[in-house]
Amino acid sequence: MVSRYFTHEADGKAPVALLYCAGGQWKRSVTAKYMPCYDSSTGAVIAMAPQCTAGEVEEAIAAASAAYPSWRDTPVAKRTQILFRMKVLLEQNLDELTHLCAQENGKKWDEAMGDVLKVIEVVEFACGAPHLMKGESLFNVSSGYDTVRYNEPMGVFAGIAPWNFPAMIPQGWMAPICIVTGNTLVLKAASFAPQCAMRITELWYEAGLPPGVLNLVTTSRAEAEIFLKHPAIRGVSFVGSTSVGKHIYGVAASNGKRVQALTEAKNHALVLSDCVLERVVPSIINSFCGCAGERCMALPVVVVENAIADKFVAAITEAAKKVNLGLAYDKATGMGPVVNQGHKDFVLGWIETGIKEGAKLVLDGRKPVIPEACKNGFFVGPTIFDYVTEEMSVGRQEIFGPVLCIKRVNSFEEGLKIMNANPFANGSVIYTESGAKARAFAYRTDGGMVGINVGIPVPLGIFGFTGHKQSFFGDLHCMGRDGFIFFTESKNVTTTWFAGKSTPVTTSTWDGTMAR
Repeated sequence: MVSRYFTHEADGKAPVALLYCAGGQWKRSVTAKYMPCYDSSTGAVIAMAPQCTAGEVEEAIAAASAAYPSWRDTPVAKRTQILFRMKVLLEQNLDELTHLCAQENGKKWDEAMGDVLKVIEVVEFACGAPHLMKGESLFNVSSGYDTVRYNEPMGVFAGIAPWNFPAMIPQGWMAPICIVTGNTLVLKAASFAPQCAMRITELWYEAGLPPGVLNLVTTSRAEAEIFLKHPAIRGVSFVGSTSVGKHIYGVAASNGKRVQALTEAKNHALVLSDCVLERVVPSIINSFCGCAGERCMALPVVVVENAIADKFVAAITEAAKKVNLGLAYDKATGMGPVVNQGHKDFVLGWIETGIKEGAKLVLDGRKPVIPEACKNGFFVGPTIFDYVTEEMSVGRQEIFGPVLCIKRVNSFEEGLKIMNANPFANGSVIYTESGAKARAFAYRTDGGMVGINVGIPVPLGIFGFTGHKQSFFGDLHCMGRDGFIFFTESKNVTTTWFAGKSTPVTTSTWDGTMAR
């Protein structure tokens, strides 16, 4: 295959301009609009992502449509063989993909590696397709009649991915199950951070994927709107903001498409006075500083019982001060940058909002200490607000940065009430040594993914990603059993055979299938 890159200048020193993939071929866009992709740690422009034209998006959809019939007819065991090879290729290229992710997104090394390992996790799960696609059957549903239910692929899907997990979301949450079930896919990779998705697309084709089964574009929201209405698109998988998710869900569903839209979060943790504080503090540091807070399963709010609140705030602040910032791809770094200057400004704006709303700023990350090599990078240090109340938007809305809001309460019941009042419900965490309170919390919380002394309760891909309330729009979640149902549709086949003299001459309204 042709490389995904080309350069503007013959000397090769200018930032590379990226291509799009349609029909298994990497092509140069005719657009005049390109978006810069940065090394988040240094601020250097490392690539330019094309804002593909409407015609190029249509071309990718047409390529997926053309590839679908033969891919659908490929036996599932043969489709699975490609995933086995894909797993090996991902493992062989793990360091390269980790560096790409760390560079273009800003995750520190082990977080970036985890981004890629999560792709491998779902590829491994999707290798179970010959079993997970099986239907059901029953002899003699009525006398002499048998019924078999098959799970079949549907056609072309669109995947609209965000920038915060540039490998895991497009190439883990979206691609493996869609592909192995016999569908074809057009990915819209995030223009801020598309190179992981592009490199992994190359690996899919190296693994033996037929041309057109997986296609990839980078484009603006205007051109992405095509996916929501195009008659060839059977379903849309989206991860991003709640406002855009609602729009995608409404428009695509009204055009007869399946939709799963995973959206924003404001996850809360309830810290009770009986918790093991020395274990809780590092867990919460990881949960709000990990990935620089740019994940929908981050832990940006802690609801702490007053009995231990002062002690907790002192401990968490001291620990946060020790987090060292640096180059994302330096393995000694404790926290990397946010993705770009625009998002850094967004996070800083929320810190200003918290101050104006009256929250107590106990740790200010607006001017963090960073290495000289990072002076032009997009860094925000760990930031902590105390005495955040329910009237403050800083404690209700998603910030998507390393900002922790602390809300003080007098009891378990008061804390749970505050948590369930939030419109988002991705994750929900409790720190306690009380089995009774942990069980009550798990039963009564609105959160779709619950952690009991676990700060980031993201389940393995075999279970799926189960956000609730304003964090998810749709009926079927990504990955897990839901993932296989989302990418397939059921067909029931009922059969009878005419067997000579015993065959009745007449038939009923229900043609013999009524068993009463």
